[in-house]
Amino acid sequence: MKRKIILLTVFYLLLIGIWQGVAALKIWPPYLFPSPLGVFDSFVAGFQDNSFTVGILASMKRVLIGYFLSVAGGILIGLAIGRVKVLDETVGTIVLGFQALPSICWLPIALLWFGLSESAIILVVVLGSLFAVTIGVDSGVKNVPPIYLRAARTMGARGLDLYTKVIIPAAMPSIISGLKQGWSFAWRALMAGELLYVSIGLGHLLTMGRELNDISQIIAVMIIIIIIGIAVDRLIFKKLEDRVRERWGLLNA
Repeated sequence: MKRKIILLTVFYLLLIGIWQGVAALKIWPPYLFPSPLGVFDSFVAGFQDNSFTVGILASMKRVLIGYFLSVAGGILIGLAIGRVKVLDETVGTIVLGFQALPSICWLPIALLWFGLSESAIILVVVLGSLFAVTIGVDSGVKNVPPIYLRAARTMGARGLDLYTKVIIPAAMPSIISGLKQGWSFAWRALMAGELLYVSIGLGHLLTMGRELNDISQIIAVMIIIIIIGIAVDRLIFKKLEDRVRERWGLLNA
């Protein structure tokens, strides 16, 4: 663990050093390619005036509401099309088609349905994430070894017990992958929606940086988005993956 921390520290220091070196060469003017110090100043200023704090809270509220709705819907739909052939041949094709549709394409419909409101952006987040979760759950259910199902039925597992004690646990690796991808798509959908719809949030801060020609603010907000993404992955999804791998005896494999 100590070695990993040292390695990451050296890597990022080297990266910042290269960034500073390129900025010092002044190949591009500061308003197009800022120095690390300029970005740091914007980072500090954004938290001092609370604009970054308010933006983070607003964006996290939207993405969490939309993501949890998509998880609830995605798990139910994924379990259904994964186990019912008729649904797989009908609803499953629609899910695949919608998954290929960029989430930002839903914004005009959301604005027509809900107007310039929070509900419009949340709908974009839901539809941006829902199909990724659904496909992950569907894939996991379909890849459950048939012998598990036969053994469970032999021991009397039926209905809900079959799902909760056999299908879902066996499909968990794929389900977690779907949840992880769904989070990524939800976050991207949110940023796309906030960039186009003027409202308090990280996407709005990016837009303000562009309108004010403040590239330091833009990069500072991008760094915040990256940090949040890494934090969620490490604190939630990685722990879930490690628990599943440990249960399957793969953690130290």
